[in-house]
Amino acid sequence: MPTAIVLINTEIGKESEVIDSLSKLPEVKEIYLVYGVYDIVAKIDSETMESLEGIITQKIRHVRAIRSTLTLIVSRRGK
Repeated sequence: MPTAIVLINTEIGKESEVIDSLSKLPEVKEIYLVYGVYDIVAKIDSETMESLEGIITQKIRHVRAIRSTLTLIVSRRGK
């Protein structure tokens, strides 16, 4: 099962709005509000790499108040 970690920058003060929107997507398994360069970190699971691409490009990047994303594709899970 392909997994990605998506690092998200939001518009200032819109973090809660973005978290609410992301939590409605069934493929988003975990969401964290973080401090630092990025505002939110989300873990995404999908059935195929093609559907993972669609989730990121068509669903996540279209969430209102997201300014930018950086996607990390997981190559191997640790214990």
